[in-house]
Amino acid sequence: MMQQYEISGTFRCGDEWRPYTKTVSAPNEAQAAERIMTAIGSKHRLKRMYITVDGITPVSGE
Repeated sequence: MMQQYEISGTFRCGDEWRPYTKTVSAPNEAQAAERIMTAIGSKHRLKRMYITVDGITPVSGE
C-alpha cells in the first residue's frame, strides 16, 4: 500500500529560491523524494542541483 508523504523544501526560480510543500504517494521516503524531484524538475525545467528537500513527513490517513 502506498503511503502519503508531505515534502517541503526549496527550488530555484530565476535568481531566487522559492519554498514548496507537496504531498505525494510513494512506498517509502526515498521514493517520495525521487518523485518530487521528477515532478518539480519536469514542471519548471530544473536540474536536481536546483531542488532541495528539507523535510519528509508521513501523512496519517484518516
